[in-house]
Amino acid sequence: MSLRDDFTTAVKDAMKSGDKARLSVVRMIQAGLKDRDIAARGGEHDGKIPEAEILSMLQKMIKQAHETLETAVKAGRDEMAAASKAEIETLSSFLPKQMDVAETKAAIAAVVGEIGAAGVKDMGKVMAVLKERFAGQMDFGKTSPLVKEALGG
Repeated sequence: MSLRDDFTTAVKDAMKSGDKARLSVVRMIQAGLKDRDIAARGGEHDGKIPEAEILSMLQKMIKQAHETLETAVKAGRDEMAAASKAEIETLSSFLPKQMDVAETKAAIAAVVGEIGAAGVKDMGKVMAVLKERFAGQMDFGKTSPLVKEALGG
């Protein structure tokens, strides 16, 4: 079952259960997805972005929700903080299991060996392969320093 199907099912389930917060978040996801599909028209994917880009979109939405949560906590806005936490939980429910540091390092080592990366100059190549294979499973902001370290940087 694709992520698109998961979103449709989630909307139906949220409507049946009356979960307005989850419904709102899933509709927000679908709106973002529709915008990206429209932007992709005429491209290689014919108006439907691939799963990896959907996962990337979800991660960006989670990052934005974390920023909102931080701001709400600093401002003492408990309602807004609770809404942001719920949004993060809903968004995260659509992502595959996140890799821990050991799994991430193992994946980096495998990719470095596979493509024959020799130094920091090959960091872009390594990151591209990791993003292609592990979209949604890694936090690439945290992965980048690990790749640099693995390449001797």
